[in-house]
Amino acid sequence: MSSRRNFILQTAMGLAATTVAPLAAAAGASVARPQAKDLPIGMAGYTFAKFDLEKAIAMMKRVNITNISVKDIHLPLNSTPEKIQAVLEQFKTGGIHVYGVGVIYMKSEKAVDDAFAYAKRVGVPLIVGVPNPELLDYTEAKIKEYNIKLAIHNHGPEDKLYPGPKNVYDLIKNRDARMGICLDIGHAQRAGEDPAKAIVAYKERIFDLHIKDVTEGSNKGKATEIGRGVIDFAALIKALRKIKYSGYSSIEYEKDMTDPLPGIAESAGFFRGVIKTVS
Repeated sequence: MSSRRNFILQTAMGLAATTVAPLAAAAGASVARPQAKDLPIGMAGYTFAKFDLEKAIAMMKRVNITNISVKDIHLPLNSTPEKIQAVLEQFKTGGIHVYGVGVIYMKSEKAVDDAFAYAKRVGVPLIVGVPNPELLDYTEAKIKEYNIKLAIHNHGPEDKLYPGPKNVYDLIKNRDARMGICLDIGHAQRAGEDPAKAIVAYKERIFDLHIKDVTEGSNKGKATEIGRGVIDFAALIKALRKIKYSGYSSIEYEKDMTDPLPGIAESAGFFRGVIKTVS
């Protein structure tokens, strides 16, 4: 391990320790740790697939993450206005900002219609979604109609549609500027694309980030705590600053989904440490 990476690791793990420490405190306690203003951290709602909304919000408060892209697990696409209002109020009371919705899969024109109508009812400017490639013309028309951005999510080497961010970019580069990429850095690494290089290459189309780490850069790679895998987070932060990235970096923790809080805390601590350490 290089001395620079070792320094980053020590700094980040120190921050992680201060984040994890309150886990033994009384329920409802939160961590008073300011986030870096230039790279705000969020959560991808899928992280909490095994938990109800109340428990998801409680975990976010424990690690002081205050932004989320909501998954339909917690706010179904067919929600009534009353249900939407109730869920948004629950997030607001918890001090959490809902900045987008998704991931939403779109395999038909009706699914595209439903996704954009849903985002409008929720009142968010961004959908993280996966429209089938043959629906991109129709989806582009909806983007123009609703003036809502779409960030297409890459899902790794097993994904037949969008394995890596280049697969997305090649299909959207000449389309409406509001059609972009939700770069899942773990799946990109597994698909053979360096996330930092992808950020620079597709900079004007990177609308959202799913932040995670993986054990190796192949289809054998498994999810792990941020900082324990193969992704170069120092290079990632440098790339984000180089392109002046203005979106959210949302942690998507998929290793221990029935008991994610310790791993989220460690991951958030490491990621914050790299943000603070890397110039």
